[in-house]
Amino acid sequence: MASSTVSKLTEEQYLAIERAAESKSEFLDGVMYAMSGGSPRHADLHGNIYAELRALLRGGECKAFNADLRVRVSSRMYAYPDVLVVCGRLQLASDQKDVLLNPIIVFEVLSPSTEVYDRGIKFQLYRTIPSLREYILVAQDKPRVEQYVCQDAETWTLRDHAGLDKDLKLDSIGVSLPLRLIYDGVDLES
Repeated sequence: MASSTVSKLTEEQYLAIERAAESKSEFLDGVMYAMSGGSPRHADLHGNIYAELRALLRGGECKAFNADLRVRVSSRMYAYPDVLVVCGRLQLASDQKDVLLNPIIVFEVLSPSTEVYDRGIKFQLYRTIPSLREYILVAQDKPRVEQYVCQDAETWTLRDHAGLDKDLKLDSIGVSLPLRLIYDGVDLES
């Protein structure tokens, strides 16, 4: 029986390939994972969150970014969060200045194919980012947002928001997002 060995990429190899690629891939433990296109619901939710945050934060010290900004979570992982917020000066890795180091909030819109990953190892590694204060998981099938808030290096508190009449209060940046605006125009029936 023949054995095959799959060689793992280094961080540097991943970044070199990723910078030359036409599509985005995340990186975990030496393996690149191509990012597939999302559903219309995923795109609507992502767009609504990004647009609302951009408007709420305009002119302040914090700024929202969409899924085009790569984040170095650790030497084990690079990710493209659906939406993220940075306050103050962007801390960028490398001379390329294309890898963010200091998100304060990360939003992930849950998908059937990534939900276990987003709740599991991805959240575990996100928690190692010193600047991260809130991790937000947004459901696609119903108006529900799970908000994990950092209390200290070892404690994260869950706030569960369900229903269009609820508000997502983002204490780390001093704004609230009504769930009715997050889910505005999103077809939850299909």
